[in-house]
Amino acid sequence: MTLFSRFLKDESGATAIEYGLIAAIVSLAIITGLQIVGPELGNTFNTIGTTLQNAQ
Repeated sequence: MTLFSRFLKDESGATAIEYGLIAAIVSLAIITGLQIVGPELGNTFNTIGTTLQNAQ
């Protein structure tokens, strides 16, 4: 078996690329979700912080 035919049959690199693509898609989903929810979450923490300062 030649080196070239062994290279064509080796699929380990394809698996690594697939995992890389899945990680990229998941990270894009997380970033998009945080951009949507982020400002509301910041307002919630500011409200909680203000309430705690006024309670003291």
